[in-house]
Amino acid sequence: MSSMEVVLDVARRSMGDELERFAENTLEYLRREGHLLVDNPNIPEIPVDFRRRHVLVVVRGVDYKKDLHLLERSGYLREQQPLLIGVDGGADALLAMGRTPDLIIGDMDSVSERALRCGATIVVHGYADGRAPGSERLDALGIDHLVFSSTGTSEDIAMLIAFERGADLIVAVGTHNSMVEFLDKGRAGMAST
Repeated sequence: MSSMEVVLDVARRSMGDELERFAENTLEYLRREGHLLVDNPNIPEIPVDFRRRHVLVVVRGVDYKKDLHLLERSGYLREQQPLLIGVDGGADALLAMGRTPDLIIGDMDSVSERALRCGATIVVHGYADGRAPGSERLDALGIDHLVFSSTGTSEDIAMLIAFERGADLIVAVGTHNSMVEFLDKGRAGMAST
């Protein structure tokens, strides 16, 4: 057996273990968060009107630059003027293309101070137990913010907020969209997505 065949064999065997862990974690999230499927989540009062608007959620993930430029070249951004949500560094991606986010959501670990001071409403993604480490950074900078405590990822809560607040359409750029991406991320929170 060649060294490449050995590597592929090991990868195939470990993939089953990874899928099993992912499935178990997903079931655990369904047990803990199943109420989100039928109840209204406790979203903080956000001073942004989502009703009857398109919402663009930008995450600095796979192909986000290419997709953003496509949305701009197609005329979508100009014609629809969607409400812009930057998830952490996604806010900087919007600023880099000359757009100002309406809302920045995340744990505030990969967003610049420039973006945090751009005038957007800021929502810190807190843990389900109420802790919100990103608040410490914003408090130190003297930046007003809200906290939304929830399990899952920051991109999850961005979409949840947009949906629950009445967005007509949610367009996502750079988000996770395949099992390979979810498994590669290696984080338990990805099963919530």
